[in-house]
Amino acid sequence: MKKIAFIILIISLLSIYLPAQNQHFQPCRTKMDQVINSINQMYVDSVDFDPLVDKAISSMLKELDPHTSYIQKKDVQAMTEPLQGSFDGIGVTFQLIKDTINVIEVIINGPSEKVGLLAGDKIVKVDDTLACGDNITNDWVRKHLRGNKGSKVKVSIKRGRSPELIDFTITRGAIPMYSINVSFMADETTGYIKLERFAATSTKELTDALRKLKARGMQDLILDLRGNGGGYLNVAFEICDQFISGKRMIVYTDNFRKTGESFYSGNNGLFEEGKLIVLVDENSASASEITSGCIQDWDRGLVVGRRTFGKGLVQKPLRLVDQSEVRLTISHYYTPTGRCIQKPYDDGLDAYYKDLQTRANNGELYTADKIQFPDSLKYKTPNGRIVYGGGGIMPDIFIPLDTTKYSTLYNEIVRKGVFGNFVMDFLEDNRDKLKAIYPEFEDFEKNYKITDEFYQEFMAFAKKEGVSDSAAFKFSNYADAFLKTNKEKLDSLFTSARNINIHMLDTMFIHYVDKNYGEAMRLRNEAHADQFIKDYLRFEIARGLYGYGDAYRIFLESDDTFQQALKIMHNKKIFKKFKVYFGKGDKLYNEDDE
Repeated sequence: MKKIAFIILIISLLSIYLPAQNQHFQPCRTKMDQVINSINQMYVDSVDFDPLVDKAISSMLKELDPHTSYIQKKDVQAMTEPLQGSFDGIGVTFQLIKDTINVIEVIINGPSEKVGLLAGDKIVKVDDTLACGDNITNDWVRKHLRGNKGSKVKVSIKRGRSPELIDFTITRGAIPMYSINVSFMADETTGYIKLERFAATSTKELTDALRKLKARGMQDLILDLRGNGGGYLNVAFEICDQFISGKRMIVYTDNFRKTGESFYSGNNGLFEEGKLIVLVDENSASASEITSGCIQDWDRGLVVGRRTFGKGLVQKPLRLVDQSEVRLTISHYYTPTGRCIQKPYDDGLDAYYKDLQTRANNGELYTADKIQFPDSLKYKTPNGRIVYGGGGIMPDIFIPLDTTKYSTLYNEIVRKGVFGNFVMDFLEDNRDKLKAIYPEFEDFEKNYKITDEFYQEFMAFAKKEGVSDSAAFKFSNYADAFLKTNKEKLDSLFTSARNINIHMLDTMFIHYVDKNYGEAMRLRNEAHADQFIKDYLRFEIARGLYGYGDAYRIFLESDDTFQQALKIMHNKKIFKKFKVYFGKGDKLYNEDDE
């Protein structure tokens, strides 16, 4: 009897401390089984259950939250490769230009480099199959050039102006997908690292980059997380551990089942001392927000840029029987001060994914004054700095979006692939000469300029490719606005179905269109599109000569957020104002340097 009583007591205690099974779960599961069985046994026609179930799962998961998702079997590999850190292939970056596979970059120590492929080569045959024409797509290229490690593929290359093809047999191998492609010394003491994603290899890539920069004299660091949509949660706290000293909480997770976890720093990080600035923007999400939030919460560094995306949900990948995958949200994550970064999604998925457009419309990307946080979401760091939760990481120093670079002209040039077409032709004739004049990227960066004559030559080429130098003008939008703003005047012109002043209506509308088209052109011309187009040309040429990692530095020359961060880095008063740690033993700013 005592044993039975003890078991009853244990069961009673478990019923108190464990969440109760949802009482509706089993009936709903039975109902789903009934529907599928009935379709299978009684439906009038034969049914392909694969697409039917795929759609049912996708629709069901959309009712949960914005980030729980279903990935079909055919898409799983493509979705997971960027986070795994490698794939099997031949080791080139390519671009389809005029229906031809152009090699943009050959990955160092990859299979293609070992046999002698070069940037600028054109792949015209793959295993004796013609590899150019209307049927060649990016998917076709990946399907034919990727393959299992150790397998071979034959490619025929056209190089330069020579009419002869060169044949190569390439043994496929593991190709790294780096999450850090850009790291360099921005000045004598400041290093710069751009982390693209939080992948399986990111921690090693970061520590390697930190060691190299320290060897070159780095004392301070700019960590760029702009555009970084996140990745693995464990990698986020491994990255944070490089900057946070002692044993401190980096992030914790929680849910209604109370099965969350807490993660702490503990290892000796490579950059626990020195000034640290983290760059973020509206496309920095998830693991990027864990990292920037942790650094901000512990007063370890300054966060500079614009408010981050606001994704504070943790997904667990669940592989299904057919190798498809569900990424199921299992927890919220919280920064050390207790902030949940997840923005609301009560208004539905459409409103959630239009949030960035809403921010732009409200002016939040251009001025910090437009961003409002309720007092209920206010938190304090150990040094008394005010931080906010409930909708992304608000930077310590706001840098507005620079709209002067982009224009409809630039967008049309990019959309039609004109940069790639022009630069590949240019490098085909000038690659060797340019490398002789500018053997290192630093020589190119310092001395190579896009002349006005070269720019005009490019614009003439763009015109031949169908690019029109015009302002963005959506006629229907202006017509709608015309009707709304002139409602009373338009009503006064109409007296009956046969009596409307058409001439006055025409005059009013044409005047309205002329005025607004002129304003659109003025804004386009003020965007300084010509200078940004010149910068992009320099980038494309540099990428073709030296690779993406070096070429990206050209963009940073006119990147306002980066340039502002460099200025901040050398202003100790700003670090003192925010009471940021960057000395030994959690010392607040270097008082000895004042």
